Amino acid sequence: MPGSPLTTEPVQQSQTRANSRHMVLAQQILDIARQSGMRPGARLPEQQLASLCNVSRTPVRAALRLLEGQGLAVRGRQQGFRLATETATPRALLTAVEDDLAGAILRDRQARRVDETVTAAGLAKRYGQSRKTVLYALKVLSEAGALSRAPGQSFVFRSLPDGPEARAESYEFRLLVEPAAILAPGFRLDIAEATALRRGHEELLAAPDEAFGAAAFQRLDLAFHRLVGDGAANRFVAESLAVHLKLRALQPGQAGATVHRLRQSLREHLAILDQLESRQYDAAADLMRVHLRLSGGPRPQATGRGVPALFGGAPMPERESTR
Repeated sequence: MPGSPLTTEPVQQSQTRANSRHMVLAQQILDIARQSGMRPGARLPEQQLASLCNVSRTPVRAALRLLEGQGLAVRGRQQGFRLATETATPRALLTAVEDDLAGAILRDRQARRVDETVTAAGLAKRYGQSRKTVLYALKVLSEAGALSRAPGQSFVFRSLPDGPEARAESYEFRLLVEPAAILAPGFRLDIAEATALRRGHEELLAAPDEAFGAAAFQRLDLAFHRLVGDGAANRFVAESLAVHLKLRALQPGQAGATVHRLRQSLREHLAILDQLESRQYDAAADLMRVHLRLSGGPRPQATGRGVPALFGGAPMPERESTR
């Protein structure tokens, strides 16, 4: 449908107090729509949005209803939600992510200001919040995979890949499991999601450096690795990757990574997708190993350094002993 491209500008908070997670997700949907060049009237497909945002369709539907309430989306009778037409200028939602209690608790845990084992009463006292509010925040963190219920009234934080040693262990785990997910008999690629993911990669790669968003990269990165995990026929492999992916989603992404490295990583994803779509699973698994080693190791200091020829860079040096 013709119309002006999606733009963003502040808007007053809705009088209805929305779930903060749905507000964050609604903002992500707007970001995806803008980066994809969607115009007013474009369809907002729930399944593709769920894949790109690494969530199920249920919270996506709630986020779309929130956008509808803000006049940013409209619901059709049969074809789901669409971006609002030109009569309602699409705008960004104001979110209170930085002030959100769940986010504050998680940041304090990452900084080791909060113990590994906590109670609702202790957190209520620390943050000056009601027990009901704290329990809701703990529920949000629990659903995100950050903590679990312990005996009695306690909650225990799970190990997060939030430090150099933990991140190294995270990559070691992924090096073991993600190629295995591809090689396990019965791997099945969701072609529709792969197609949407490829389009998102290509659009972000086409963006100039100054408009290259790290948050957009992280969403695509998580969606790509989720696609691989979901394709695994072995349920235990798929479940272990899904749990680990939830923990990764709580982190800010590849700290210190340059735009050059992030672009390179997107090209590596596309090369892996090429092999998966061609059912060349051995090649896809090999490329995944190289991709994870490059992502987990030192950042490249020059264009093409250490990038295998299969990814469009210079040939790799002779193999050295593993670290």
